[in-house]
Amino acid sequence: MTKPFILGLTGSIGMGKSAVAAMFQGLGVPVFDADKAVHELQGPGGACLEPIERLFPGTTGPQGVDRQKLGAAVFGNPAALAQLEQVVHPAVAALRHAFLADNAGAPLIVFDIPLLYEKDGWKSVDAVVVVSAPADVQRARVLARQGMSEEKFEKILALQVPDAEKRARADYVLYTGTSLAETRHAVLRLVHTLPQPQK
Repeated sequence: MTKPFILGLTGSIGMGKSAVAAMFQGLGVPVFDADKAVHELQGPGGACLEPIERLFPGTTGPQGVDRQKLGAAVFGNPAALAQLEQVVHPAVAALRHAFLADNAGAPLIVFDIPLLYEKDGWKSVDAVVVVSAPADVQRARVLARQGMSEEKFEKILALQVPDAEKRARADYVLYTGTSLAETRHAVLRLVHTLPQPQK
């Protein structure tokens, strides 16, 4: 049986990773979105609600996790964040395994994982593509987001492996400081240059 080639997709905040993931999907490549999986698990009726409420009382409700309250409970608190990750990460891994089983016949699968290097996700993929853009472009994109501040941006960056290190460790780098058309062409070119799965 053919085993799909698994490409890990990552990049620091504001680098254009979501846009690139959508481009892969547009080419018919199945994409597992780790962030979307987390939202699902923490949304209304999500599998992680009960354990999160036990750990952090008052942070969940009928609409799922109150992201602001949960964020306040764990942001800047490594021990609390580790507790949260012990609940969320195994649940995301289970969804990822199910996704892999559902798409076992695909030649290429993309795992869109924001903290791929930070949490050792790179060990479970065949190759890694890092999405990158110039620092000034990244900053402008992030600060344009609702509720974002310079301080919050700096805190997020401090938790992420630096862009230069990600690029150095990557098998492939996609630059998104260009036009969408150029980025789309680079994604298409990458799909065609990836190794074909072995029978």
